[in-house]
Amino acid sequence: MSGDDTGMLKIHETTLQDGSLSPVFLRCDGDVLALASDRGTLPLPAGALEAVMARFGAPLEDGVSVVEVASLDLGASGRLRHVRHLARYDVIARDWLIHERPGEEPRCALATTVAGALDHLARAASTPLSGS
Repeated sequence: MSGDDTGMLKIHETTLQDGSLSPVFLRCDGDVLALASDRGTLPLPAGALEAVMARFGAPLEDGVSVVEVASLDLGASGRLRHVRHLARYDVIARDWLIHERPGEEPRCALATTVAGALDHLARAASTPLSGS
């Protein structure tokens, strides 16, 4: 399954108070990225994904086995892959995001970490500064 057809990629799910799941999507519309969820859609500042992956991501280790869940074409910014990995010490596979950029080594980070950081940046960018 690929997110390329819709321009959206599910990157996370949160559990609501009633126990239901609420998906969080990364949407790509040209060069503009946005987070979309039940709370609405918030555009991300330019370079937000790259900054988050540089801060929290690391190169994928050689020989690590991952299962691709979906991917999203980011145009000139490369491709974002949602993968699952079950480490020897884990009981449940974890969701990771791998950002592949042309001419650079792919960087991977836990999907929950990336989703949280992007949500913070999107909300901060959409909040007007007081006194402005």
